[in-house]
Amino acid sequence: MRRGFTAALGNWRADGGPLARSLAGAVRAAVIDGRLPAGTRLPSERELARSLDLSRGTVVTALSALRADGWLDTRHGSGSVLRLPQRLTERTTPWSLDRGGARDADLDLTLAVTAAPHEAYRAALERAVSRSSALLVDSGVATAGLPRLRELLAGRYTRSGLATRPEQILVTSGAQAALTLLADQLHTDRRAPVAVESPSYPGALAILRRRRARLLPVPVSARHGWDIELMTDHVVSKGARLAYLVPDFHNPTGALMNTRTRTEVAALADRYPLTVLVDETMRDLDLRTPPRPEPHLGGTRVIQIGSASKVVWSGLRVGWIRAGAGLVREIVRNPLQAQLSPPPLEQLIATELLGDGDSDSGIGGVGGGGHAYAGQGGGDGERVGLDAVLADRRTRLRTQRDHLAGLLAATGWTYTVPDGGLSLWVHLGDSTSATELAARAARDGLAVSPGPLFAPDGTTLAHHLRLPFTATPETLTRAVGLLRR
Repeated sequence: MRRGFTAALGNWRADGGPLARSLAGAVRAAVIDGRLPAGTRLPSERELARSLDLSRGTVVTALSALRADGWLDTRHGSGSVLRLPQRLTERTTPWSLDRGGARDADLDLTLAVTAAPHEAYRAALERAVSRSSALLVDSGVATAGLPRLRELLAGRYTRSGLATRPEQILVTSGAQAALTLLADQLHTDRRAPVAVESPSYPGALAILRRRRARLLPVPVSARHGWDIELMTDHVVSKGARLAYLVPDFHNPTGALMNTRTRTEVAALADRYPLTVLVDETMRDLDLRTPPRPEPHLGGTRVIQIGSASKVVWSGLRVGWIRAGAGLVREIVRNPLQAQLSPPPLEQLIATELLGDGDSDSGIGGVGGGGHAYAGQGGGDGERVGLDAVLADRRTRLRTQRDHLAGLLAATGWTYTVPDGGLSLWVHLGDSTSATELAARAARDGLAVSPGPLFAPDGTTLAHHLRLPFTATPETLTRAVGLLRR
């Protein structure tokens, strides 16, 4: 134990500062890196002093600093145990956003993602492991998904107004996996154009570009919505037979498609041989009080894509397709499906987080209200309602969104504060290049995403910048300060 603990700290003395401060920093770094797992019981102060060749006073000072900062839990008669501070496990912001992560930047605002609901996720993981015996005696070969998970997802769609049977659900390893499967299955004529929003999610654009698809842009903005006349022209005059849309808190603009436009899109799909792929991964990130979800964009030629990544955690690689049962059976026979299916244990974790009974709680566009398993707290296998997670996240994201909007108010840049989603879509003015601004910010240690990344042609939207509000208010303040230099 002493040798293992000492080795995990690495060459901590090379820091050159006071030994107690360096030791405390080394312990924190080892916990973050996973070299010392949270829950590790420390040797006694005397043993630590001996193994590290330090005075006991130096060890006491280091441990006191760790204890005061929340990295150490000490109980009389039980010793000291390493832990992650509550301020980290309870926050929505991923640790890496304000610790660097993209291109060696000090601040990384290129990803619009949230951290996991820490304790509830761990509790779901414990329950999933305890219930995994039946999985382990089976083959583990990819299927359309665990039956219980498909039932849960179908039930939630049904309760939110879109009647669905379990055989209409195909579980995938995330929303991008779902889109990859659908594109491979449906975009069989690579000369056929695909209607996409402009701007649009870069991951989706990349999937379609790899198929050499000709992308027909449909302008969308939080203020004016979708240009349905142009989309209709793409279908009628240019022969688009596939469309990819994000109607709920669109990434990156935050736009929310109204009921009338949804009806028009569904009618267009029915009138022509158009299949509409609807990405609903942002649907539950409604920041209005109270949330007021629009009806699903549905129809006989509409396919829904959902995911646990935005509400729960991007590290939970579980998404799904809701389509006709016949199409689901065809996709299961697609050779790609086995490669894009999540491991059974991942699906079991998702099942625990989504609920195991009469829950109506929404996730990934299948919302309602009830009890599922996620949220703050909930250690030792305790069940905590997903509604509580969503309420907490919406509150934090709303605060962070408004903070970012306030910081930008004096810049002269323009934007519409969205009713949901994870980012602001900022227009910098016609004289400012987003690519050049992003390059200057990178030199100052800030990574941001310029508009052309979201453009179907990769070059337009040159005066726009996506700024996620998934970072803490303190980090957002630092980031805007760097952008305004």
